Order: sequence, then C-alpha cells, then structure tokens
Amino acid sequence: MNWIILIIAGLFEVGYTFCLGKAKVETGSNAIAWYIGFTISMIISMLLLIKATQTLPLGTAYAIWTGIGAVGTVLVGIIIFKDPMSFWRIFFITTLIGSILGLKVVAS
Repeated sequence: MNWIILIIAGLFEVGYTFCLGKAKVETGSNAIAWYIGFTISMIISMLLLIKATQTLPLGTAYAIWTGIGAVGTVLVGIIIFKDPMSFWRIFFITTLIGSILGLKVVAS
C-alpha cells in the first residue's frame, strides 16, 4: 500500500510543478489561484511522502519520489508547455524510468 502512496506523492509533485509553470504565465487572481494549487499540491505530496517512508527505505522512497516528479515534469513540459523534445531527452528520461523500476524491484 505504501508503494501506491509513494506513487501518488510523486504525481502530486508533478502537480505542483505544473501549477508553478501555469502561475508563471498568469497574472492577478489567476496567478494566485495557481500558487494556491502549488501550495496545496506540495503539502499533499510531502505528507504522502512522509507516510510512505514510515515503512519504505528512506533513500529508495526519496529516489523514486523525485524520479516520478522528474519524469512527470519533463513529460508535462513537453506535452503542455511545448518544451523541446530531442532524442537525448527521451533517452535519458527512459534510462531514469528504468532506474526507478530497478529501485522498486530491488527494494521489494
């Protein structure tokens, strides 16, 4: 169950970086709403990470949490914010995914 909590925590990490990206391009009350979403997502992500690390190895959980956040943020950047996509970006994201899966396998 804590692996699922950890994955959800990683997705909320992607959520708060997405909110930060949206707040950057907005102004006024729209920007404030995105900053509120950023804060809420960050709090939820941290609380879920704390919960997951109560039974999972801290180093493994943190690496997987940041990996999910990194992969998700790059994909959101490419798909939503139109960040450039190149062979090397996809190659290294793929190797990062492989590393995350490897950590999960050896930590089980």
